[in-house]
Amino acid sequence: MALSLSVVLLLGIIMIVLIRGKSLKAGPALVAILFGFFLASTGIAPSINRFLNSVAETINNISF
Repeated sequence: MALSLSVVLLLGIIMIVLIRGKSLKAGPALVAILFGFFLASTGIAPSINRFLNSVAETINNISF
């Protein structure tokens, strides 16, 4: 839960920066938000969640 909330927060901040920098207009931003919303309710959502969790675990296991 905390990971998905962090990803949503990070993506939200990136989208705000792109909108304010005029790299992303409000229309495409709305489409991206709606796409993410509808993608989350499809059957592929658990696979995407597992993939993101495995990427996060891999990054977490890297020791410097």
